Amino acid sequence: MFAFRLDPRSGVPTYLQLVDQVRRAVLLGYLREGDRLPTVREVAAAVVVNPNTVAKAYRELERAGLVTPRAGQGTYVSGQVGEVPAAAYARLSHGLRDWLRAARAAGLDREQIGALVTATLDDESRAA
Repeated sequence: MFAFRLDPRSGVPTYLQLVDQVRRAVLLGYLREGDRLPTVREVAAAVVVNPNTVAKAYRELERAGLVTPRAGQGTYVSGQVGEVPAAAYARLSHGLRDWLRAARAAGLDREQIGALVTATLDDESRAA
């Protein structure tokens, strides 16, 4: 079953962290169309948040077309975003791990690495 994790230091609202995790899981093929998400109560108990926060995340996922609630049955993945092909994932994640080790060896922390990645993605978008 899919498990959520929260980073209280991220500065990202809890419900958006949950939304991002589901979106990322669908992108990477960990969740597929028809998979059932944990119930609101299960998620709230597991990550120790208010059930309303989880319900808000699930509503946001529904608005985005990624999940569909089924009365009395739960919430199911209903849509797909462009899933990363398995071969590309394996190859690219290996190279990315090497890059992350180099970034950590250079003394960068998680926040600095994230900022560098975001800035580089932004630069690439402007150049395209």
